Amino acid sequence: MARLRGRTGWPTRDQPLMNTPRVNPLVRRGSSAERPWDVQVSPENAGWDFSGLRVVHLPVGGRVRFVTGGDEMLVLPLAGGCDVACDDERLTLTGRRSVFSRVTDFAYLPRDTAVTLRAPNGGRFALPAARASRKLPFRYGPAEEVPVELRGAGQASRQVNNFCTPESFEADRLIACEVLTPGGNWSSYPPHKHDEEGAGESNLEEIYYYEVAASPGGGPGCGFQRVYGHPDRPIDVCTEVRSGDVVLIPYGWHGPSMAAPGYDLYYLNVMAGPGERRWLVRDDPAHGWVRGRWATEDIDPRLPLTAVREKRRG
Repeated sequence: MARLRGRTGWPTRDQPLMNTPRVNPLVRRGSSAERPWDVQVSPENAGWDFSGLRVVHLPVGGRVRFVTGGDEMLVLPLAGGCDVACDDERLTLTGRRSVFSRVTDFAYLPRDTAVTLRAPNGGRFALPAARASRKLPFRYGPAEEVPVELRGAGQASRQVNNFCTPESFEADRLIACEVLTPGGNWSSYPPHKHDEEGAGESNLEEIYYYEVAASPGGGPGCGFQRVYGHPDRPIDVCTEVRSGDVVLIPYGWHGPSMAAPGYDLYYLNVMAGPGERRWLVRDDPAHGWVRGRWATEDIDPRLPLTAVREKRRG
């Protein structure tokens, strides 16, 4: 459910309803599909200014052609590998079996270029995007150079693959990372925000795209996501998320992202904003004290869930 009220701290259910936010935060699997894209989020249909995401599934030997227009983009394999042609240049992405099997390589696509993706063995690919003012070179991002961070501790332990953050990879506005949360843990915690430009905080629109590990019998899993806002900019989301779902965060406090016991949770974060390319967040003052406990707690021994070397799930 998505409710339209919010304040600092987790809102109580007796708060009065407030005005509808400009951005609809919930994008269920398939609801934004427009051939050939399974997911298509743009500044125009999201109702904001900078961040975007496409996801495409290609059959064996399948291909898709598109132009980047005013966006810089990435090609991030979610499952499978592909050949990428960008104007007159080409490269091959090895990819991975799934988001839970390994850290992947990726490609950077400049704005104002014509692109063809071809998947000889089929696959599923995410294309994070941001409106860009500079045209940077077409580039390959090796999996071996992706910084893998183990963040938090105890039941707030998670893995962050910082493949396109300001410190790890050059882009104009685009920031992107992957987060893997072991079943039963919370991530994106303590709740935090990045909706005001200033000392210690950036102004960034953010997209969460989810995939959830299946049960041993192959059944679908689920997780949960929390988002809440401000008195003058209300947003209130507490929802189940499944593979292929998207949550849009135009502003407000977000977290936790909750992995149900037995079901590891993956999400791709895509961020962009009007200011300097930096990723600075402010914790909700009601819950920021939680970070102080991590110094006395161990990181979950199940982490890292993935590395550059392929991991096969039992």
